[in-house]
Amino acid sequence: MHRWPVRVYYEDTDLAGIVYYANYLKYIERARTEWIRALGVDQARLKAEQGLVFAVRRVEADYLSPAVFDDALSVTTEAVRITPARIELAQTVLRGDHVLFAARVVLACLGADMRPRRLPGDLAHIMGS
Repeated sequence: MHRWPVRVYYEDTDLAGIVYYANYLKYIERARTEWIRALGVDQARLKAEQGLVFAVRRVEADYLSPAVFDDALSVTTEAVRITPARIELAQTVLRGDHVLFAARVVLACLGADMRPRRLPGDLAHIMGS
């Protein structure tokens, strides 16, 4: 499981002083990018050399408890299921051990023509381990 830290800034909050709901999607997006980077995958190189990119196909999100200005949070990312052309992830946003937000995210592997493509075998192996 990959863990990535994030701090809540004033710009992340709404009029009520809590993190605006869409910002959780930004947090998990950044954490996914860092997870892929930590696995040793260079997404720019993958696109340039193989024409492959990842796109979010589906997100199921549960907002469980609010985060507020200056909270120190962490985002976890864990591969749940890898198929030939999709990656299903479980992601959470936590304050300490308390889960504030939980999501299931399905990524599709797309070619330069934006049509589904199979994950290269080595990439599927790296992401599933």
